[in-house]
Amino acid sequence: MTTSETARHVVRRAGDVEYETVDAAEGMRKGVLLDDSDGAPHFAMRRFVLEPGASVPEHTNEVEHEQYVLEGEYTVGIDGETYEVSAGDSLLIPAGAIHWYDNPGDKEGAFVCVVPNGDDTIDLVE
Repeated sequence: MTTSETARHVVRRAGDVEYETVDAAEGMRKGVLLDDSDGAPHFAMRRFVLEPGASVPEHTNEVEHEQYVLEGEYTVGIDGETYEVSAGDSLLIPAGAIHWYDNPGDKEGAFVCVVPNGDDTIDLVE
């Protein structure tokens, strides 16, 4: 059986992506680009936007995150180390790693995040 017989292709236009606020993070929005509801068998691809001044508190997730910075410059903390990231940078955040984000600048930051399909609960670190 060929790929075309087992899966259908999807083209999602940027204007068709709906963004929602992320409850655990004031100033962060998430749009699901593709996931299992589109027939993607393994991964969900999402786009996050960090508004100027936004920060996301320390948290963990049960699944790994692969991220690609699309625009802006912001700070990411991962397991006690701090990184200044900008467009073109890539990150691997392992499952269970404590991480956070801060966008102190006056421009939006945005990144693509790919995770395995399924539950991606945010657990805040207290």
